[in-house]
Amino acid sequence: MGRQLRLYLAYGLGDAGTGLAATVLGFYLFPFFTEVAGLSAGFAGAMLMVIKVWDALSDPLIGWLSDRTRTAWGARLPWIAGAAVPLGFCFAATWWVPPGAPGQRLAYYSVMAVLLMTAYTAMNLPYAALPSELSSSASVRTHLNAARFTGSLMAGFLGLVLAFSLVPQGAVGYERLGILGGVLIAGSGLVCAVGLSPFAHSALRPASHLDTIWVQLRRTVANGRFRMVLGLYLLLWYALQLMQTVSLLFLRVVLHLGDDWALAMPMVFQVSAMMGLWLWRQVAQRRGRIPALRWGLTLWGVALVLALVLPPFPAQMGAVWQGLFLTLLVLTIVLLGLGGATAFLIPWSLLPDAIDADPDHPAGFYTAWMVLVQKLGIGLGIFVLGIVLELSGYLASQGTDQPAGAVVMIRLCISVVPGTLLILGLIVMRHWPRRSMQQISTFR
Repeated sequence: MGRQLRLYLAYGLGDAGTGLAATVLGFYLFPFFTEVAGLSAGFAGAMLMVIKVWDALSDPLIGWLSDRTRTAWGARLPWIAGAAVPLGFCFAATWWVPPGAPGQRLAYYSVMAVLLMTAYTAMNLPYAALPSELSSSASVRTHLNAARFTGSLMAGFLGLVLAFSLVPQGAVGYERLGILGGVLIAGSGLVCAVGLSPFAHSALRPASHLDTIWVQLRRTVANGRFRMVLGLYLLLWYALQLMQTVSLLFLRVVLHLGDDWALAMPMVFQVSAMMGLWLWRQVAQRRGRIPALRWGLTLWGVALVLALVLPPFPAQMGAVWQGLFLTLLVLTIVLLGLGGATAFLIPWSLLPDAIDADPDHPAGFYTAWMVLVQKLGIGLGIFVLGIVLELSGYLASQGTDQPAGAVVMIRLCISVVPGTLLILGLIVMRHWPRRSMQQISTFR
């Protein structure tokens, strides 16, 4: 196997486990809490906020520690290898329904959320810091991030396939989903660490004598490029996370799709997002990353308009109308996946440019603050979503038969609100500087 191919394959595997976890948690944790574990929508939204907030608070510490890790395998690989098995175990335990009252279950899930996201951060944050250290080339860094999110989306697709076959079994199916997912998460992390080990010796490392955390923080805040990347990442990922959280509610409650069709649609998104990654990688290579961002968000915006106007499934009409509806729905999701791929690829491809401007090159620290702000914003947003749904009249106990106010709110959350965030993302990036020339493609 060629050195370059090994690098891309090994790095791509590193986000497979966390990608599977994030996808399955994003699509199914809210319905699991409300429909299986017996929590209210408000408590479920609060749990998702706990997960995001704790995940965010642990980021600066782990980023700071990984920058100061000194081993023969570099600063990042020991974290990836050491967190893989704990992450797999905690993921499996999250889908178990303990006996007891809802309050006791809430306490159990709170503890598991802290453990799960600590392991998630310990594995994913040092991993995400690697592209700026493995190569100085913007092209190679874009390829690495394309490989990363291809692995993430492929594993997420596998997780959705497992969920599609297991979730209808109820609590037992969720337990099996957790166990199978946990094994895949642990295995992919360990294989990634072994595969990247030959590159660890020659990778760029943080400065031997790093400034104090407060000096680094002031320099990070003063970094204009980082502020732009951070704003873009927060806006795009909140739009994506919001749509992901309400997607099954939208398909079931608003469009009145049956479970089989509703559970299949996230898989369509995963496949189209994988296609989008490689499409925008080619566009970024030839035209630049900002043009790729603009074109991708345009497709995403078209999908949001379609989501706003899609009528419910025409169950009482003929096969022709039903087929036309499903064709339009699949087109909407394909466009969403193609456009939404920019949220995965572009911000992370731009981050190393900001890190390069810092003389100490503390990639872990920058990655930590980027992820921290994104997670805090999303955590707060998902908490507000749970409260807003309850205020609109949504009741988990009513299934798909929800009041008109809840139906309208779900539709707005999957169309108008994300569209506003995309427009703000384009405004944030309007002053991004053009690179005068591409760096020579090299591997360290």
